[in-house]
Amino acid sequence: MILAEIMCVYAGSDGEATKAIYAQLDAMGPMGHVATNLFRAHKASARAKVYRGGLRGRGSFKRMAYERKQWALDNLDVCLREKAHDLVWGWKRDRKEPVHCWVLYVELPTGQVSFHTEYRGHGPDFAGEWDGVVDQGSTRVCQWIALLFAAGATADMLA
Repeated sequence: MILAEIMCVYAGSDGEATKAIYAQLDAMGPMGHVATNLFRAHKASARAKVYRGGLRGRGSFKRMAYERKQWALDNLDVCLREKAHDLVWGWKRDRKEPVHCWVLYVELPTGQVSFHTEYRGHGPDFAGEWDGVVDQGSTRVCQWIALLFAAGATADMLA
């Protein structure tokens, strides 16, 4: 799968296409699990920022998207602790934020991604600093997924 296809799935609302990417990533093992949860958390976060309305008895779409983001971050925290020994990552407090003051940072080969959340996960402290780049997280996640797919295709061709 190439970057343009991954970016289309990220930007779109095709649940089956999204599930297909998750299935392909999960089949890759530990790094695929990390990638699935990074993609899911980033997509949910982006959606939450634009959603309006809701469903009677279930709440607002925005709240549901933020809950999905938190669920993905909880999964990501577990995956990173158990499986992603090659990635630099960790938690750091953002003293400028009164409520969502914890930031999960992940250093990908394609650049840093970060997520603000209300509470700190169980992983290590992040020793680095925010890279100061805004609005590039989704691109960096999708680029990394494209690299994972390319590496998987190369490994399959060599087998």
